[in-house]
Amino acid sequence: MFTAEILSLAEEVLDAYRTRGWRLATAESCTGGLVAAALTAIAGSSNVVERGFVTYSNAAKSELLGVSPATIAAHGAVSAETAAAMAKGAIVRAPVDVAVSIAGIAGPGGGSAEKPVGLMIFGLARRDGACRTERHVFPGNRTAVRDAALTLALRLLADAAKSE
Repeated sequence: MFTAEILSLAEEVLDAYRTRGWRLATAESCTGGLVAAALTAIAGSSNVVERGFVTYSNAAKSELLGVSPATIAAHGAVSAETAAAMAKGAIVRAPVDVAVSIAGIAGPGGGSAEKPVGLMIFGLARRDGACRTERHVFPGNRTAVRDAALTLALRLLADAAKSE
C-alpha cells in the first residue's frame, strides 16, 4: 500500500519518538488519514501513535479539534490559521507531545488563483505551545498531491524530533 520510501520515513519517525518517549497525533483533512495509516502500517507503532483525527468537513474541524468557525470563515479551511488551529486542537484533545495537521486542495477541482489545486498547508504543534505552519503547492493529480503531502508530513514529524 505504501512505498518503501514512505515506510522508511514512518519508521524513522517512530524510532525517533520512541527514543524520546514521545507520542503523536495527526489531524488530517485532504489526506483522509494517510499519515496515520502510514505510521500504523509499522508493527509496534502503538507506543508512539496515540490517535488520528480525520476532519474532512469544516464541522468536523470544529467539533473534533475545536477550530473556531470564525477562523474558518475569516481565513478558509485551507489556511495557515486553520492548519495551526487543527494541530493545536489535537494537542489539547490527546495526550501527545507533537501533532501534525494537513489542510489542502488535492483536486482536481476546488482551486482558485489564491488557493490553487495542490496547495497544502501543514501545522506542527508541540505540547510546550510552539506551533508553526508551512505552505506548499505540489504538482500532479490528486494522488500525487496527497502522496507529496504524506511525505512532507512525515518529514516534518521526523524533523521535530531532530530539533529537540
